[in-house]
Amino acid sequence: MKNNSPEAAHGSPLGKDTFNFICNDTVPCFTRCCHDADMLLYPYDIIRLKHHLGMGSEEFLVTHTVTAFRDNPNFPSVMMKMTDKEGRPCPFLSENGCTVYENRPYSCRAYPLEPALHGTGDDGFEITAFLVRHDHCKGHGRGEAWTADQWMEDQGMAMYNKYNSAWARAASLLYSQAPPGVPGADNPTINMAYMASYNMDSFRRFVFDSSFLKRFKLPKKRIKTVKKDDTALMLLGFDWILNFIGGQGPLKTKK
Repeated sequence: MKNNSPEAAHGSPLGKDTFNFICNDTVPCFTRCCHDADMLLYPYDIIRLKHHLGMGSEEFLVTHTVTAFRDNPNFPSVMMKMTDKEGRPCPFLSENGCTVYENRPYSCRAYPLEPALHGTGDDGFEITAFLVRHDHCKGHGRGEAWTADQWMEDQGMAMYNKYNSAWARAASLLYSQAPPGVPGADNPTINMAYMASYNMDSFRRFVFDSSFLKRFKLPKKRIKTVKKDDTALMLLGFDWILNFIGGQGPLKTKK
């Protein structure tokens, strides 16, 4: 998912047009896209995957991800770490296919679509889908016809779209506004925002073991929820980023 205007994505918006596509073991390139993939992970991806694997967030990030400052020096991208085996396959690829399929990342679900987010003017976002092609993929032009909405429903993307839209608002601020201090991984502000976005175990300790709850207004029901629910905690992290980076959002400080 691109956090930008539709014009920055590939080609033209799909709109209500249809496309023919299939991805299964009848296609000669099956699992080719699971090798040497430059796959961006979103905060909700990490929650789903770490729960599936029974891992803590810190362990998952160290074991299965790499971070890199790419085109934007303000905030790092979190990428899936490929294995060192021949062809650099995804760590979750087996001879029989994906071992985390029910909790596979957003990018895996979306292809051959590239959903782009753009603001609606009321602090919300809308999704515009673009059809993308890679030379190695032989699934295009095969199988049944899909609209973008049909494909996203079939691939179980509704919950991902919901949480990625919430992330996009925080991400747009992180990507556009350089934090004070040195750029890159040594910047404390960047590290705090990274923790609140991706490392839910550390962020939970920060919320409950620091002065966080003394400084911010949180309903008791929300406090109880974020104590146990990583997704609710992630949303609190996004609200906190909006507050301490941009002085905006629903999170308010106590007088």
